Amino acid sequence: MPSSTSPVADFDSRAFRHALGRFTTGVTIVTARGADGQPIGLTVNSFNSVSLDPPLVVWSLSANSPRLADFVAASHFAVNVLAVDQQALSDRFAGRDPERFAGLEPRQGLGGAPLFDGCCAWFECANEIRHEGGDHLVFIGRVERFATGDAHVPLVFHAGRYRALAEPAQ
Repeated sequence: MPSSTSPVADFDSRAFRHALGRFTTGVTIVTARGADGQPIGLTVNSFNSVSLDPPLVVWSLSANSPRLADFVAASHFAVNVLAVDQQALSDRFAGRDPERFAGLEPRQGLGGAPLFDGCCAWFECANEIRHEGGDHLVFIGRVERFATGDAHVPLVFHAGRYRALAEPAQ
């Protein structure tokens, strides 16, 4: 039984966000090529699978993002699933520094979308479907290529901070 409920008239956005934070998510960096040909990317935890046939994945971006137009216009995007030792990379791409790619040498994926070494997995997607969803734009991509990396422990986020997965007791 839920400990509390809130009618729509008394909707508390902060409490809603707190409740959403109870769901553990993986941490990714979604990348693409901007209209100017420069790499773009940001940390995203809204990534998820949609369909196996056809292979589709989903993520969302704030309608206020300064990179929204570039992601809409990109032919492809890549989802880099971060490993537990890539927290600094996650932090770098979560910030607003326009030079977030400085000093990095990612590989180029389909459509020029940057791929970072050391990840758990990569999904290279055709940027096919977008839907307005409240204060976000939802991107659905058709996976054209994917790979798994040597890293097996993902970076995860729960209750407003990074967490480590624990091995279950045997």
